[in-house]
Amino acid sequence: MVNNKKIVLASNSPRRKEILSQAGFRFDVEVREIEESFPAEMELEKVPEFLAENKAGKFTEDLEDRLIITADTVVIAQGQILNKPQDKKEAIAMLTLLSDKEHKVVTGVCILANNYKKVFSDTTLVSFNKLTDSEINYYIDTCNPFDKAGSYGVQDFIGMIGVRSINGSFYNVMGLPIHKVYGYLKDFIDLNDKN
Repeated sequence: MVNNKKIVLASNSPRRKEILSQAGFRFDVEVREIEESFPAEMELEKVPEFLAENKAGKFTEDLEDRLIITADTVVIAQGQILNKPQDKKEAIAMLTLLSDKEHKVVTGVCILANNYKKVFSDTTLVSFNKLTDSEINYYIDTCNPFDKAGSYGVQDFIGMIGVRSINGSFYNVMGLPIHKVYGYLKDFIDLNDKN
């Protein structure tokens, strides 16, 4: 697969890097910091698109021939957004809240190039089994989920033993709805060129 444009993934997420790489894309990583805040009255499902678009906005002045991909993932449970936990106590509270219930994972993505901008999101419904205190503590102590929205990674121990069902994209829960990203990037790649 050959990219017709130089792709930049504007994310430090190892999961997003892994997904994009496994899908066959060559890309650089460049992150520009933004304050991840949003209007208090904003509909929760719209927050990831809003933040992804704000992240892309940091690149508008020097796009050149590059194609920028930004993303933001949130976990929505019981009418609130569960961000990355600050400490073990907060991680325990989040996983206890998710235990034996269904929640939404929404990832917003912005793809930005000269004369091209696409902002979209994908939603996956995830149901958890009832988690025991020992399972929660073991997970937090061994997997350090402090860089993950909702305090869990679906590809980690808690996903293996705790996820009862997924309605939607598994990769969206990991942090990047690659099926949609690929669909929008088709015009910028050549699958026939093996160089």
